[in-house]
Amino acid sequence: MAEVPARATRTLNAAVLAIGITLSAAITAWLIGRGVLAVSGNKQAPWILGRAAGVTSYVLLVVLVSFGLVLSHPWRTRYERPSTATRLRIHVSLAVFTLAFLVLHVLVLATDSYAGVGLRGALLPMGATYRPVPVTMGVIGAYAGLLAGLTAGLSGRVSARVWWPIHKVAALSLVAVWVHGVLSGSDTHFLLALYLATGAFVALLAVSRYAARTPRDLVSELTAAPRGAHR
Repeated sequence: MAEVPARATRTLNAAVLAIGITLSAAITAWLIGRGVLAVSGNKQAPWILGRAAGVTSYVLLVVLVSFGLVLSHPWRTRYERPSTATRLRIHVSLAVFTLAFLVLHVLVLATDSYAGVGLRGALLPMGATYRPVPVTMGVIGAYAGLLAGLTAGLSGRVSARVWWPIHKVAALSLVAVWVHGVLSGSDTHFLLALYLATGAFVALLAVSRYAARTPRDLVSELTAAPRGAHR
């Protein structure tokens, strides 16, 4: 009888992974494939590809941070499905997809002379000739996101009081990337609406997450990561 729940869990995990891959493929096809094919042979194609990869990584980052807020939300215990293990797998999968599109975004724009970013601008603050301040916000956001991802790898290996506060810089990453997108990539009504809508959504979710805390939750956060965040 014990094999049935285990088999059901494996099936659910596979289904979740398949959904994640499908959604990522759909985003890629819409933001990258359509745009690049439309400008085949155009000198601006690398720049368009880099921008599309950047928008995709931003959307994935929004989903990643939102899912992280849900994982640590006091209301998460009201729902038994999907399991904690499955939720964490989704969170990790989103982080991998976000990193992949971030790397594509950085590499393409760093090697494209038209973009005016260069390798220096992609790695160092105020190193770009194109809109140095907005690009710097993107650099800060990228480093903050990498720091959050690396500290997550310490889960279960060191005390949650060590890695959990550092892991929260993911919020700083999203803020910096949001500013980067608004200042350097909101030249269309659609993109501006995307940034405003997603920014408002995450802000409301964050307010809900922290407003819902009880004194017991506060004590728990001071002594360890939220239940299920390090399992």
